[in-house]
Parts: sequence; structure tokens; C-alpha cells
Amino acid sequence: MSKKTRYLLGILLTIVIGMILMWLFCCKESADKENTIKDQDNQEEVNTPPPPVVINTTTNMGFTFKDSIDGNFAYKSDDNFNFNISDFNILTPVSEKINIGIGKLQTHLDGNTGKSIDVTGLYTSSENNTSAFPNLGVARANAVKNYLRSKGISPMQINIFGREDNMLISNDSIFSDSMRFLISESINKNDESEALAALKKRINDDPLILHFGNAQASINPTVAQRQKIANINRYLDKVEGASINIEGHTDNTGSRVTNIRLGQNRANSVKRDFINNGISEARIITSSKGPDEPIASNATEEGRAKNRRSIVTIN
Repeated sequence: MSKKTRYLLGILLTIVIGMILMWLFCCKESADKENTIKDQDNQEEVNTPPPPVVINTTTNMGFTFKDSIDGNFAYKSDDNFNFNISDFNILTPVSEKINIGIGKLQTHLDGNTGKSIDVTGLYTSSENNTSAFPNLGVARANAVKNYLRSKGISPMQINIFGREDNMLISNDSIFSDSMRFLISESINKNDESEALAALKKRINDDPLILHFGNAQASINPTVAQRQKIANINRYLDKVEGASINIEGHTDNTGSRVTNIRLGQNRANSVKRDFINNGISEARIITSSKGPDEPIASNATEEGRAKNRRSIVTIN
């Protein structure tokens, strides 16, 4: 081997050894680091718990009820009364299974006059209360009460309630499971008579007074006024032949003839609101006093505002 050849082989060997050392100290270290990172990522994926599974616990109760006293009578149906979101009007048609159940319920209550059906309407906190009642649950229960009454069940054997339930789920903006039913024993007739007499006194001692703006004939009840409307509705349901009087009043601005007509319009407007909320038209009497019975001076705007009112009392 010539000297030149040995020289070239030495150079080649030096290059090969250099490349091996470079890989050992650089590339291998980077590869090890990358593999370590991948192992850590894999370990994190293994140790990361899966997201919690949300289980809908709402159960469709349907038009289901049982006698809570003896348990010998019960009815169950998957169907129920349907309502649009933020509304209290029953969607029709009503399921035939519900009508069959109502027939059985009527027979049971007719044979057990000391018992009643508790109707509880459910609503969510996100709904807009479009009724004149304290909440949409009571308004929905009242609508169902009127439906039961139309099928022959006495309102004196129906108790209505409302309850907030944010577990309610709508389907295409419709609640199909927002009513609950339970048969219970009615309170003692003497106790109920005393309670209703006390309720009438409370209503008339502190009557529902609805104020109107100048020349205005419609109102939006406050929370306290909505509760008074619910009390009035309960009294009408429980006392056979009971009725209410809605009396319209005005200030003295304009002619008396005009104000008598305006007072009547205000009384009729309240009557329409009551009817739209399921209070029987046959139980409502309207009248107008116009400017004849002011409760404050008409010399000031504040006094005139107090005089523009409708008063609802039990007859």
C-alpha cells in the first residue's frame, strides 16, 4: 500500500469516527429526549380521567295518579298535558289516554266525596310568566283544573299548586311532562268553611286594586297583585255560586259621561284578563263609578293617579 493510499484511508476513517461520535452525543440525545416527552404525554393521557357522563335524571311521570290514603286506586299513562315554553294554555288535542284516566278519576272522586285531586304545575326559572298568577306552575295547574272541570270533575275537589323544577326538559319548545297529580283526603268541611270565610274577609278588607295610567285601560299585575288574583280564584273554585265584582274608577279629567265609559272599559279590561287566565266569565260582574268616588284629591297628579283604578271584591 502506497503512502498516498494510507493517507486517504486515514482521512476516511477520521470522517467516519467523527460522524459516529456526533450521532452519539447529539442526535441520540435529542431522540432520547423526544422519546421521553412522548412517554410523558402517553402517561398523562393514561392518567387523565374521562369527562363525566351527564345522566338525565328527569323521569316522564305522565298522567299518573294514585290514592295516597288507601292505595287501592291508581292510574298510569305515559302521556301528559303539553305546554309551550312560557305559556299556560294546554296544547290540543289532548291524548285519549288522559281522557280515559279522567273518566276513571271522576268515578273515584264521585264515590269518595271526602277526597280531592292535587294538581301541581311545574315551571322553570328561565321562563317568562305570561299569566296573571304568581307563577306559570299555578297558571298551568289552573288550566288543567278547568279541563278536568269540563269533563265533569267538581273544582271543589281540585287543589292547584305551582312548583319550580329546573330539571324540566323541553322538546321543540314544548314541555310534555310539567304536571303532577295526587289524590288526597280533603280537609274537614267545617275547617274549610272557616278558612274560606277568613279568605273572603281578607280579600275584601285588602282588595285587589289595579291602577291605570292616564286614559289607560290595561294593566300588568305586580307580584303581590298576582297572589291576590290566585286567592280570588281559589275562593271562586271552592264556594258554589260565589262571584266577584270589578269596579272601574277614573279621575275627574274630562266629562262625567266619558269617565263613566272609561271606568267601564277598565273594569271590562280586567275581566278579559281574568277570563284569559281561566277565571269563569259567569262569576264576574263589572260596573263603573267613573269620577264619583275619588279616594284622593283630583287637584294633583298624584291624587288623580290614585283615583284611576279598578277594585276587585267578593260579592
